[in-house]
Amino acid sequence: MRNTKYFIIVLIAVFAIACNQDSKINPPYTVVFYNVENLFDTINNPNKFDEEFTPDSHREWNTERYFKKLDDLSKVIYSIDSINLPVLVGVSEVENDIVLNDLVSQELLRKANYQIVWEEGDDFRGIDCALLFNPAVFTLNFYKYIPVLCPVEPEFVTRDILYVEGNMHNELFHIFVMHWPSRRGGADVSEPKRVLAASVLRRKIDEVFNEFENPNIIIMGDMNDEPSNMSLSDVLMALPNTMTPENDDLVNLMYADYKKGKGTYNFRGEWDMIDNIIVSGYLINKTEGLKSTLNNAYVFHQPFMEYVNDRGEMSPNRTYGRTYFGGISDHFPVYMILE
Repeated sequence: MRNTKYFIIVLIAVFAIACNQDSKINPPYTVVFYNVENLFDTINNPNKFDEEFTPDSHREWNTERYFKKLDDLSKVIYSIDSINLPVLVGVSEVENDIVLNDLVSQELLRKANYQIVWEEGDDFRGIDCALLFNPAVFTLNFYKYIPVLCPVEPEFVTRDILYVEGNMHNELFHIFVMHWPSRRGGADVSEPKRVLAASVLRRKIDEVFNEFENPNIIIMGDMNDEPSNMSLSDVLMALPNTMTPENDDLVNLMYADYKKGKGTYNFRGEWDMIDNIIVSGYLINKTEGLKSTLNNAYVFHQPFMEYVNDRGEMSPNRTYGRTYFGGISDHFPVYMILE
């Protein structure tokens, strides 16, 4: 009997060690941003303008289509890093925590045990930004949503900027996830709204630089502007990744690909790099710990995410246009590697 008890204790100990080893994830770590294009549930919320994403609407958004989209999105996220899965996934255009929990519950994503950072925002369409994180790697300290307010236009409403502080690999990281105002009405007409959003973000970035010496900062989102536009280059002051930064600079890791004509969103046959990843110069210059390089951010797409028209032109295979297309998203995700 005593030998049997001893064997059971040893077996439990071996199992615990094995589980601990399985849960340990070593660098490199993948960080992703993805505009998932109108991830709504099928239930009409009377406090939101979500009527078009219901079974009785002209879009006929039903359970089958909803779960197909979830499965497709999980396949994209899984494919970016199929070995460990991305450690951080910033997302935009999500309706609520229901859709986020349904997403992270998909079979391909379960092993990451993603935790969710999300709060209901004031966007008139009812879509928000959120962050998914693997708690085995990233420890959440706190988060807050930073409103983008216009003093001369009190009725102006847009998505809040999500700010998350947490530890990864025994280092403090400052993560920002955002979705700036759209180009509806024309890029020039709507530009002041994105300049406003950039100025709000810049003030918070300055606070971080003033409070922390050599902070690790990652900014990701759908800015609806390209790296050379005023909001990013002049207001946020994000340098091209063709320059060597100082520690207190910001660097847009998507700039070089943007100059090569690559993009994340295709508008009337033209590629726009409106989804960006921006980091602090220290994250590039540091000599130890988790770090980036100037050229380790990428646009991700695979054939199953693409639509090719009869002229041979490729673009993201979106879920909806005027009718149901059955695609995944009208954006390609962007991602970076932390070594």
